[in-house]
Amino acid sequence: MLRLAIILGLLGLVGPFAIDMYLPALPRIAGDLNATEAQIQATLTAYFVTFGLGQLFYGPMADQTGRKVPIVLGLAVFLAGSVGAMAAGDATSLMLWRAFQGLGGAALMVVTRAVIRDRYTGSEATKLMAMLMLVISVSPMLAPLAGSAVIALSGWRMVFGVLAALAAVNLVLALFVMPETLPKERRVPVNLASMRRGAKVLLTDPAFMGLTFIGGFGMASFFVFIASASFVYTGQFGLSPTGFSLAFAINAVGFFGASQVAAMLGARFGIRRVVRLAVTGFFLFTGTLALVALAGFASLPVITALLFCGNACLGLVIPTTMVLALDDHGDIAGLASSLGGTLQMLAGGVMIVVSGLFFDGTATPMLVAIALCAAISFTLTLISLPRRAEAAA
Repeated sequence: MLRLAIILGLLGLVGPFAIDMYLPALPRIAGDLNATEAQIQATLTAYFVTFGLGQLFYGPMADQTGRKVPIVLGLAVFLAGSVGAMAAGDATSLMLWRAFQGLGGAALMVVTRAVIRDRYTGSEATKLMAMLMLVISVSPMLAPLAGSAVIALSGWRMVFGVLAALAAVNLVLALFVMPETLPKERRVPVNLASMRRGAKVLLTDPAFMGLTFIGGFGMASFFVFIASASFVYTGQFGLSPTGFSLAFAINAVGFFGASQVAAMLGARFGIRRVVRLAVTGFFLFTGTLALVALAGFASLPVITALLFCGNACLGLVIPTTMVLALDDHGDIAGLASSLGGTLQMLAGGVMIVVSGLFFDGTATPMLVAIALCAAISFTLTLISLPRRAEAAA
C-alpha cells in the first residue's frame, strides 16, 4: 500500500503544484502583463474549469483502456500547457495555457482515485486516500515557498518551466513504474449509451450527489482562498511573497495533519459520523471568522488561527466523502470519479467567480465566501447523511 501511495502521490503532486507554485507571483504577474486582479484570478478559474470538465473525458477512458493510458496522455497535455504558459505575453494567453494545463492535470486526479477504488474499499481505501493526501498536502506548504525561490532567482515565468520539468519526470514514472490496476477482463467498453446510463445512475443517487457536493463546496472554499489570499496577504497585510508562502503553508498543516487520522477515526466512530462532525466544525470556525471580519476585527493572527482550525476539519471531510461517494459504484468507478470531480471543480470555479465579483483587496469578501461554502456543505450534510444512514440500516 505504501509503494502505491507514493507513486500516486508523486503523480498527484503535479496538479496541486500547478495551482500553488505561482500564487506568490500573482500580483507581480498582474503588473508585468498589465492585467487586473480579476483577469489574473481568471487564470485560476480557467484551470479549475478545464480540470473539472476534463475528468468527464479521462474517467470513461480509464474504464475502457486501463488506468495508465489516460495518465500518460494527461501528463503530455499538461507538459505542453506549461511550456505555453511560460511564454505567455498577456493575461488572455496565460489564461488559455492555464486551461490547457488544467485539461491535462484532470487525468491525474480522476484516475488516481479510480486506482484506489480498484484495490481497496472502506477503511482501507480511506487509509490509502489519506496517505495520498499526505503527499499531495505537502504542496501547499512547499509549492509557494519553492515558487518564491524560483521567482526571486529567475522570475515568474520559470515557475512554469519547473512545472514542465516536473511533468516530464512524472511522465517517465507513469510509463515505467506505475502498475496497471484494472485488468482487461474488468474493462468496460465506453459508448454514449453506457455513459448515459452510468451518469443517470450517479446523478439520481442522492447519496452520491450529496457526498460529492459536501466535499465539493469544502474544496471550493479552499479555491476561493487560493484565488484571493496572495492579494489580501501582500496588499492588506503587507507580506512579502515569502511571508505569504509561510502564512499559506500554515493552513495546509491543519488540513494534512487531520487527513492522516481520518481512516482511524472512521474505523472507530464510523465514516459518516466523522463527516457530520467535521463539517459542523468547518462551518462553525469559518462562520465565526466571517462574523469577526464583518465586525472589523479580522487581524492576520485571527484569520490564520481560525482558518487553520477550519482547514483541519476540512482535512477530515475531503478523503472520507471521496471514499463514501465511490463505495457503491465500483463497477463504474472511473465514471463516478470523473463526474464527481467535474461537479466539484465546477463548484469551485463558480465560487471563485462569485467571490471575485465582490473582491475589494481586503479579507472580508474572501472570508464571507469561504463561510458560504461551509454553510452549503453543512446544509447538504444535514440532508444527505441521515438519509444515507437510514437506507443503509
